Amino acid sequence: MARRKHIQIATTPLAIAVLALTSVPSVAATITTSYRNSFRVCTARLLSVGITDVAAANACATALNPRELSSCVVSIDQRTEIAAADALATCRQVRSQDELATCVVGISQTSQEQPANVLDYCGRSLLPVRFAECVVGLRSEINFTPVQAMDSCIDASDPLGNLSPTFIPESQTPAIQTSPEPVTPVPPAQPSPPTTPVTP
Repeated sequence: MARRKHIQIATTPLAIAVLALTSVPSVAATITTSYRNSFRVCTARLLSVGITDVAAANACATALNPRELSSCVVSIDQRTEIAAADALATCRQVRSQDELATCVVGISQTSQEQPANVLDYCGRSLLPVRFAECVVGLRSEINFTPVQAMDSCIDASDPLGNLSPTFIPESQTPAIQTSPEPVTPVPPAQPSPPTTPVTP
């Protein structure tokens, strides 16, 4: 009886260890090769619009959000006259690819012909959607060319850039010319009078 109890106690830790190992999923099993894999989706989308293998691999591998990057490129390529390679170069440089695509497509679709440098303007704007709304809004009421509207809106999108600086960089600070002040001579110190010792 004592031996059976000893065997049960000895095998219990072994059984727990086996159960723990079998319950931990394999790392390889969690890596998907389906289209839930963002890098696969990005690569497939870029290849579908004519991006080369090497360019697609570099772009998707370094993208913070591969799906968003590829959506930006595909949207601009399919809905404007801008080439996919040009779209990819700009989509890679901006923080919000979705907003860039909305800006480019929005301005392009409200113009009879492809506005010059629309990709560059939208890429330079800190708020691409607001910038596009500005361009479309101005052109709806004023007989502006797309470039005139974009110039007006890109200037207005950076109001802080027009302020005068409140400081002068140290490298540009002019040397202060000070006129020499007259030096007042210091009179020589007078000797102290001798002290007479006090006698008791």
